[in-house]
Amino acid sequence: MSRLKELRKYVDAEINKMEDPDKRTSAIAHLYGVSLAATMIAKKRGLDPEIASMAAMLHDLHAYKTGSYDDHAHKGADLAREILGELKLTDGTETDMICSAIYHHDDKLVVDSPMDELLKDADVIDHCLKDSSKAVKEKEQARFDKLCAEFGM
Repeated sequence: MSRLKELRKYVDAEINKMEDPDKRTSAIAHLYGVSLAATMIAKKRGLDPEIASMAAMLHDLHAYKTGSYDDHAHKGADLAREILGELKLTDGTETDMICSAIYHHDDKLVVDSPMDELLKDADVIDHCLKDSSKAVKEKEQARFDKLCAEFGM
């Protein structure tokens, strides 16, 4: 089994513990949507698509498990480190890269490392393209515009 497939199996089991079926469906759609976007962006930018997709699968798991978005990026990075340590899917460098991306993913106005930026961008793509009837959030507009230019949209 691939590392990503094994991680998805773990995440799916955690998400399936959510009692509210609408929240569960939303969580699955978002994590898999960001994961797909992360894979595509990684391939375009010459970054590791598997590591990008793994970061995406874990990026909001803390919020879904606790029902709280308070400091979810920082707490999510800690949870991701625990999960990756338990599953032994990544080496130290890969774990650090994934956790850094998760830690920084909520600060869309700051520029961080290439993998951090990739996760922010994948999150924005999912937020902005999943339902085009919703307005783009002000804090995501500049990043979304830049992504549209990068992908010729």
